[in-house]
Amino acid sequence: MTPKPMVRPGGRSARVQESVHAAVRALVGEVGRDALTVPMVAARAGVTPSTIYRRWGDLQELLSDVAVERLRPETGPADLGSLRADLDAWAEQFVDEMASPPGRAYIRDALLGDPDGTNAGRCSAYAAEQIDVVLARAVQRGEPVPETELLIDRVVAPIMYRVLFRPGRLDAAYARELVTNAVHTQQTEAGARPTGAAAPRHSKKKPDN
Repeated sequence: MTPKPMVRPGGRSARVQESVHAAVRALVGEVGRDALTVPMVAARAGVTPSTIYRRWGDLQELLSDVAVERLRPETGPADLGSLRADLDAWAEQFVDEMASPPGRAYIRDALLGDPDGTNAGRCSAYAAEQIDVVLARAVQRGEPVPETELLIDRVVAPIMYRVLFRPGRLDAAYARELVTNAVHTQQTEAGARPTGAAAPRHSKKKPDN
């Protein structure tokens, strides 16, 4: 099932979120993450501390929400004219962003303030939406395409595992290798499926005695 596009809040809610997020980013740059407090953020954002507690619960959940927004892609995936070229370019950029020091910090904050898995789901949806764009373009070009979930399992998941637990091999070559394996899996599975013409037919006629 394709994840639904993420919807940002509107109206006053959006303005509060924008001002609070901006305050967090500015203060982290000025005083550091460890010195940050909710009253400090509230004063910079022009809201009351109770507004932050009511909406985000605590500082860690606020930092987590800011991190998820920072992990949201700012642009769509590049269109290089073929499925393979588009997937390679997207996977290389994904590795570069997630494995960077800011990317790792955002991932850490996103998961620390995520007791029910909501933020992890949002980050996963970002990747799925980008992949869906690449696959939709390939379909329009008449190319065979893998399932979105196959690419999540074979490309996104290994990258995220290495970012979190085994930071070696996080480079463009590794990204392309994952794409190659995913595309090969899709082609192998497609070739293994019997067609109607190729499927064996069993006659109901009894053999002659």
